[in-house]
Amino acid sequence: MRINEIFFSIQGESSYAGHPCLFVRLTGCPLRCSWCDTSYAFYEGTERSIENILSELERHECRLVEITGGEPLAQPEVHALITALADRGYTVLIETSGAMDIAPVDRRANIIMDVKCPGSAMEDRNRWTNIPLLKPQDELKFVIKDRGDYDWAVTIVRKYALADRHTVLFSPVFGEMDPQALAEWILADDLPVRYQLQLHKFIWGAAVRGV
Repeated sequence: MRINEIFFSIQGESSYAGHPCLFVRLTGCPLRCSWCDTSYAFYEGTERSIENILSELERHECRLVEITGGEPLAQPEVHALITALADRGYTVLIETSGAMDIAPVDRRANIIMDVKCPGSAMEDRNRWTNIPLLKPQDELKFVIKDRGDYDWAVTIVRKYALADRHTVLFSPVFGEMDPQALAEWILADDLPVRYQLQLHKFIWGAAVRGV
């Protein structure tokens, strides 16, 4: 499969935020979100075998791995990698746009699925049939660009009763959305979601790769 980068860092998002984590970033994505911060992964990468990837990961004692992109599920070979990691006892996180079918994903993996708000310009790519396929431990992430995105996200959370079954993450678009405003909206609505900031960007900066 085509790999953009493999690196060891601090997990910056999800309920695993703050934990040391191994990252495998796959090349390619069928979406073009307006606020995308990994556009370099659209095309850059090299072909690597599963054995080669596993060998690099096993240099670390860390047993938490996130497979991300781009859109990792756009490469069918990723499913063999996910299963190989789960077989070896890794906790596997899958960061997906929500535009790809999650049914083939190994049930041992933990899915972190984006729900694309209108501000992403990719709202029409949301695959709503994925929602009933999510396991209780899977998470949903809304990246919020403005008040319109927030109101839309609240409607979706309530429509599908997402917070009753899953951890729901609300994250401000770094450098565009006022993080204090988003926090205050969540509190004003007494919304049962988890507010998150991208820790890695505060630690290393927004433009640094491999973190």
